[in-house]
Amino acid sequence: MKKIYLCVAALYLGIVASHAQTTQQVAKDSAYQARKLKVDEVNLVSAYYHQDGNNSAVTGGIGTEKLTDFANTFDLQLSRYSLNGHKHTFLFELGVDHYTSASSDKIDPLSISSASRQDTRVYPSLNWTVSNDKTGNAFGITGSYSHEFDYQSFGGGINLTRLSKNKNTQFDFKATAFLDTWKVILPVELRPPGYGSGSGKDERNGGSVDYKPRNSFSTSFSLSQVFTKRFQALLVVEPSYQKGLLATKYQRDYFTDGTERVENLPESRYKLPIGVRFNYFLDDHFIIRTFYRYYMDNWGIRAHTAELEIPVKLTSFVSVSPFYRYNNQVGTRYFKPYGQHSPTDVFYTSDYDLSTLTSNFVGANIRLSPPAGIFGWQHFNSLEIRAGHYMRSTGLNSNIVTLAMKFK
Repeated sequence: MKKIYLCVAALYLGIVASHAQTTQQVAKDSAYQARKLKVDEVNLVSAYYHQDGNNSAVTGGIGTEKLTDFANTFDLQLSRYSLNGHKHTFLFELGVDHYTSASSDKIDPLSISSASRQDTRVYPSLNWTVSNDKTGNAFGITGSYSHEFDYQSFGGGINLTRLSKNKNTQFDFKATAFLDTWKVILPVELRPPGYGSGSGKDERNGGSVDYKPRNSFSTSFSLSQVFTKRFQALLVVEPSYQKGLLATKYQRDYFTDGTERVENLPESRYKLPIGVRFNYFLDDHFIIRTFYRYYMDNWGIRAHTAELEIPVKLTSFVSVSPFYRYNNQVGTRYFKPYGQHSPTDVFYTSDYDLSTLTSNFVGANIRLSPPAGIFGWQHFNSLEIRAGHYMRSTGLNSNIVTLAMKFK
């Protein structure tokens, strides 16, 4: 991973150097220079996540939930001005996640390591946005792709921004669609004769599996308002709809009569989160950020989330932001713990993510942004380290550490 970062840093330095040389060569022709594609910023983000618990949905709501994930994203933002003065911004993002999951290894407990015990997810995306610096209005389109062991996804979307004349009011709209194909992996003891394990090697030897679609459509409407120099507010509504295979078929469910089946959930789902955010700039050293979200869906889940973050500016280039988030969720009507489903139930799950629960997430963020750059390198604009600890009433606990670097 260090080698990857060094290669990315070398690439960025090369881009900056070549851009500087080009700028010097065309300085006499300002009209040409204004239309030249340039690097706005480069972002590198790495996160390490680890969780543990004893309510694995793979084994019917009991058993280890131990999982680790190492996620990395690389963002490259370029821009240029067209002849009519509009700014064209191109944002390329490449994400690579690698995880290991003890619970997924229980799909086939007799194997040394089942096909989905560990996997790598790769997800590139590209956004093109055209904006007007004078009005602040913008319009953009996005394309994305994602691939993992048991699914692949093609995505697309649009984004729209409109500002008031005094630029104190901003409206944003986003619409996205993800067209996914899932490999239907079943627990080893519930596979029909001749049904494969889902591994590539098994499929090449004739052990085929089913493939099912899962399509997701979401929108986001947000309205932000600057009331005073110190007080800002945001309202966001994000309705979404999913259609297709929404159950995870390698997750088991156990019934009161001793029988066992694979998870079964409705093939459609509506979601409606509504959130509000308030930011108050207390003085030059303190900001109070608050957020509240209400969530509901047609599976019967209702949830309240409240978050508080207080960035404290210790010096002109060092800030610390402690944060706390609380969540209270009423679970879906389809959830029951291990062995408590009725044989007459049509839909059923023992996935504790869909259960009634409360959770707490606490941590802090440290940000460094010296005027001369990190380690005296002017293009190394900022360095952030964020750490958090998550605790859930079901017994699940997790820790996450994130490192973010920005180059401008």
